[in-house]
Amino acid sequence: QVQLVESGGGSVQAGGSLRLSCASSGSIYAVACMAWFRQAPGKEREGVAAIDYTGEKITYADSVKGRFTISKDDAKNTLYLQMDNLEPDDTAIYICAARPRSVDTCFSGRNGYWGQGTQVTVFS
Repeated sequence: QVQLVESGGGSVQAGGSLRLSCASSGSIYAVACMAWFRQAPGKEREGVAAIDYTGEKITYADSVKGRFTISKDDAKNTLYLQMDNLEPDDTAIYICAARPRSVDTCFSGRNGYWGQGTQVTVFS
């Protein structure tokens, strides 16, 4: 059983930055896809960014391209999400996941391991 614990959330003014971390209790080196999702009040959970086990294949939701950067440190078993130029619409609970899926399908389905999430609030 893998446990994922997110940290780094908070409140920030629009245009600001935050860096989220997701610490895994197990190795993430061979996980097919590590990803960040978010869920805003009253909205469906949506995929934000995903990275494959090599760290070379990455995908982003259109809404965050050019502003968010996903990365991972296999030695520390930690996934990161650098969020720059934040907007009020980015307000949500951010959840990390370890998925047995390719990066191309990582935003689909619910299998895998999921964290509890960290709150990000962006005010104008």
